[in-house]
Amino acid sequence: MSEQQLTGRLYGVGLGPGDPSLMTVRAVQVIAAADVIAYHSARHGRSIARAIAAEHLRADHIEEALVYPVTTESTDHPGGYRGALDEFYEEAAARLAVHLDAGRTVAVISEGDPLFYGSYQHMHKRLAHRYPTEVIPGVTSISAAAARLGKPLAEADEVLTILPGTLPEEELTARLASTDTAVVMKLGRTFPTVRRAMERSGRLAEAHYVERATMSGERTDKLADIDSDTVPYFSVSVVASRVAEQSYQAPEAAPAPAAEPSGPGEVVVVGTGPAGPLWLTPESRGALAAAQDLVGYTTYLDRVPVRPGQRRHGSDNKVESERAELALDLARRGRRVAVVSGGDPGVFAMATAVLEVASQDPYRSVPVRVLPGVTAANAAAARAGAPLGHDYAVISLSDRLKPWEVIAARLRAAAGADLALALYNPGSRSRTWQVAKARELLLEHRAPDTPVILARDIGGPEESVRTVALTDLDPNQVDMRTLLLVGSSQTQVVRRDDGTQVVWTPRRYPEQPET
Repeated sequence: MSEQQLTGRLYGVGLGPGDPSLMTVRAVQVIAAADVIAYHSARHGRSIARAIAAEHLRADHIEEALVYPVTTESTDHPGGYRGALDEFYEEAAARLAVHLDAGRTVAVISEGDPLFYGSYQHMHKRLAHRYPTEVIPGVTSISAAAARLGKPLAEADEVLTILPGTLPEEELTARLASTDTAVVMKLGRTFPTVRRAMERSGRLAEAHYVERATMSGERTDKLADIDSDTVPYFSVSVVASRVAEQSYQAPEAAPAPAAEPSGPGEVVVVGTGPAGPLWLTPESRGALAAAQDLVGYTTYLDRVPVRPGQRRHGSDNKVESERAELALDLARRGRRVAVVSGGDPGVFAMATAVLEVASQDPYRSVPVRVLPGVTAANAAAARAGAPLGHDYAVISLSDRLKPWEVIAARLRAAAGADLALALYNPGSRSRTWQVAKARELLLEHRAPDTPVILARDIGGPEESVRTVALTDLDPNQVDMRTLLLVGSSQTQVVRRDDGTQVVWTPRRYPEQPET
């Protein structure tokens, strides 16, 4: 018999979340046919996987207990915790390889699914390339938790995020804020951190707790009501589908009366960045998902995915005060409102309009938050290199809300101070002369070859970035979707070896000679 014929077969067998009746038929078949049953356990020797499969184990099965040298405690291994585990996995794989080389069939049994946070995966990485291998999927603890809660995990276009509770609190908070639905695994000692992250991300009220789903001692509750001292490792937190919660009403149910507002809602002014979702912060993404009403300029609202149950209030770009008043009125009636703004809402955008109205009666008691976004100036600068790498000024050339004389005075002052400039709203169909006049004013203080970046539709489908000399700036090439970045006397334009051009302003400014 050849060596190849003597080689055994490796199976990674998923046993499901704990209830033996949730094992798949294929899992039972593989265990029945195996010569060797291997399972992981902590040093106490009790294996959850073995307990699940116990009724299918035979007296003539060879059992390989793969006992972890450490779990969460410290170790004196020279490689530290990770080194101790890596050494253990190598030794465990070598033990299984002895059986496989002898022609025995080895089934490594694993609770849940073998390739989902499962111990089996460490054997798979070390052995699957050497021996015939098959992985038997199992029902995950996530599916079991959702089933026990009776709550859909995700519906329609919702995004489900699976997170280990061992992540740093800031990372957990950001990811919980930015996703639609979530499951946090590996609670136990991490529970206080997970709870704080849920609270900071605004998801605590939605969060459910499931302990030992489908197993003896199963418990479910609201996460906010759980005592951290009672939480085992085999527990998860579920933030279930908002769409499912909002969209279903039993056919036979009568329409529910409108709920009386329990108090003022909230207005969150959200900066969506200069373009699509790649420019959206996790905090802003979460606020948009949590809102009951979205208020904004229609072009910006179109960047936000449609969610069942949300109301959208679109309007023209020139009615900022009316939008602000609508949002605050909705919040007074107990609604959670997101005012959608492009870029950063505090830079020539909606935050000022909302706060101006919110500072008046009867809106002084309405909570208002402003969430930052990527500004058009910073996005354009990043595309060009780092032209705003030193001190710079941001000026709008629109004279719709302030006289041109004020704009001209500020341009002269900023140019005289040798500041790089980010010029917003340089031109539109009704404003055609401002760019030429600004160029004229700047040339009073800047060299003709001062670099000017024309950044158009940054982040959008028609994005373009060009650099010209100040004296060559053509107003006819500037429209309402263009932002201008004007360099200082120190700004450099460099052609690199790969053919790309970068524009940057040094952080160090030359010392002025003594007079």
